[in-house]
Amino acid sequence: MSLKNKKILLVVGGGISAYKALDLIRLLRKNNVEVKTILTKSGKEFVTPLSITTLTKNKTFEDIFDKNSEAEIDHIALSRWADLIIVLPTTANFMTKLSIGKAEDLATTVLLASNKDILLVPAMNVRMWFHKATQRNLKILLDYGYYFIGPEKGEMACGEYGEGKMSSPRQIYFYLKNYFDQKNLVKNKNFKAIVTTGPTKEYLDPVRYISNESSGKQGYEVALALKKLGIKTKLISGHSNLIYSKNLRIKKITSAKEMMNEVKKSLPVDIAVCAAAVSDFKPINKSKNKIKKNNTKFNNISLEKNPDILDYLSKNNKARPKIVVGFSAETENIIQNSKRKIKEKYCDLIIANDVSKKDSGFNSDYNKVSIIDKEGKVKSIPKNKKSYIANIIANIILDKLLMNDKNIN
Repeated sequence: MSLKNKKILLVVGGGISAYKALDLIRLLRKNNVEVKTILTKSGKEFVTPLSITTLTKNKTFEDIFDKNSEAEIDHIALSRWADLIIVLPTTANFMTKLSIGKAEDLATTVLLASNKDILLVPAMNVRMWFHKATQRNLKILLDYGYYFIGPEKGEMACGEYGEGKMSSPRQIYFYLKNYFDQKNLVKNKNFKAIVTTGPTKEYLDPVRYISNESSGKQGYEVALALKKLGIKTKLISGHSNLIYSKNLRIKKITSAKEMMNEVKKSLPVDIAVCAAAVSDFKPINKSKNKIKKNNTKFNNISLEKNPDILDYLSKNNKARPKIVVGFSAETENIIQNSKRKIKEKYCDLIIANDVSKKDSGFNSDYNKVSIIDKEGKVKSIPKNKKSYIANIIANIILDKLLMNDKNIN
């Protein structure tokens, strides 16, 4: 029911996967979705306007200047008409055009003038996808707020195998269903969330400190995912080299004490996600000057425990968030240690990850996690991009929040 009477504007790009647009249109129309289509010049090499018009029961738009549409400006009218815009397939060339804001035809002009969410469906050769230029464009477009589904791993038309295969029409359909389900549920609820991320630094002297290898990327991706679900999200971040989205509210901190203070200031919220790799200990006394190598202070540095932010949020706070999520960075006995932690911390979910692996976890774009609830149920997610994992985590959090929210009819 979530897709009934929705309006989708489909931009068909140039690529062998363009034929799948016809399958997607058929699937959407079967579920009472109204579809209008822009067929690009290169897309016309793979599918015909007649095929699209036959399936959509609507005119297929091609040119930015159409003498038959004198009463309205197509690139404005089409954008305002749609509930969501999809670009399928999104080629490397099309991503480049969007990343620099090019408006050379009807499709790119509509997207630049749009005030609606835009879903990009990449499809290209694996080497093209992983090229530095494409990955740079991906980061730019994510920062702009574009949504992505795929690409998938598989055999491609060129005969090579790898990441670059376009998501199937059925995958896209279920993505859309989930998208509108969440939009409808979250609408007018005014949910708020805080996410802590990155490492903290505990200075021994002006130049040396206790910290760790956390990049802050997983927490950052979770914050983005929550925001995309319509939740007002604040990211409290330790030191990180990430380029943050301007659309996200961010507070930067240095020490665990600063992070705790910022968390307290941010309450009350509905959701708290503690993804930060907080230093467990800090020096009791910080030296005002750089400690010299021959100084006996290096032989005897006294430490004390830092405040436990997750524990504070879960147990010792009258304004406890409805959903509290912790992260468990482990190197051995991952599930066992994490199950013990969820009981000790009294939180709703623990995200367990193995930080001993070089190809995932700290300082990587990939992660492999297990999501554990307070009943001890484990949902394992194989190695994947942190953005993908973040979307799964955010959706699980939202589902739990909606189930717990007493105000839902």
